[in-house]
Amino acid sequence: MSSSASNTASGEPNKASGQFHSAKGTVVETIGNVTGATTWQQSGKEEHAAGEGEYKASQAKGYAEGTADRIGGKKDSVVGAVTGDKAQQAAGNARDDKGEAQQTVNRSV
Repeated sequence: MSSSASNTASGEPNKASGQFHSAKGTVVETIGNVTGATTWQQSGKEEHAAGEGEYKASQAKGYAEGTADRIGGKKDSVVGAVTGDKAQQAAGNARDDKGEAQQTVNRSV
């Protein structure tokens, strides 16, 4: 397990932790470059890569969760429309909208 992933409390990928470790790795690598310390250079590269990986994993997880919400929301909306249950239909539409927003936030650029 990467040092970045092991630093999250839940063991789940986390965007903030990933960004922190990516930036910290860049700083450590730069110090290594300036001082000529190859161990710092390598350590910084590894931490930066682990941070980037954690960020991407968190992004993918969030996008997948948004997809699941959209599917569940569409199902609830259709069932509500077919059965005439306006509350279920509205809840399904809201869940679909929430999932769409989550997908947008976690979309890779």
